[in-house]
Amino acid sequence: MSRVILFQGDSVTDVDRRAEGGDGLGNGYPKMIAERLKEEKENSIVLNRGISGNRTSDLKERWTRDCIDLKPDILTILIGINDCWRKYDSNDETPLDVFVSNYTELLDRAKTETDARIILMEPFVLPFPEDRKEWRVTLDPYIQAVRQFAVKYQTGLVTLDGIFAKAAVQEGYTALAEDGVHPSLLGHRLIAGSWLEEYRSR
Repeated sequence: MSRVILFQGDSVTDVDRRAEGGDGLGNGYPKMIAERLKEEKENSIVLNRGISGNRTSDLKERWTRDCIDLKPDILTILIGINDCWRKYDSNDETPLDVFVSNYTELLDRAKTETDARIILMEPFVLPFPEDRKEWRVTLDPYIQAVRQFAVKYQTGLVTLDGIFAKAAVQEGYTALAEDGVHPSLLGHRLIAGSWLEEYRSR
């Protein structure tokens, strides 16, 4: 039986997955991972359910349909940058306690209603353009919360914020994400490679 691998999140995961004529995987890291696993002849079905603009509250609302009902064997969540961003572009903040509560519900349900191995990925931002630097006030506590979830729920963890910061030393910020948020092709390759390393670690 094929192993179902589900990717959940926002635009960083979505990447035009619903475009006409596409295969539903989009043009980012989920597709790269699916192609790699196919090359390696792994018997997997890769599903992308990322939706651009989503926050933790949006995932909560569609969690039954877009996670539980799909019965994933592997579940990856990458969410949080829009919970942060909306504070700065719309004055619509997701307070830390709400972020934690929303994320906790996602994980509690995934743990009790599926048999999935869970791999969490940190939300990330690069300090370009200049205004992205102030986002750290909001985003850093979210990142710490995700790390604490990984410990509490004994999940896998891909430390994307640190991974992108390290890669930017050599590649430069805009080579990885022109707006500090949405990865370039190189950025998506970095996510795919980092995820595969975690996936294969056990």
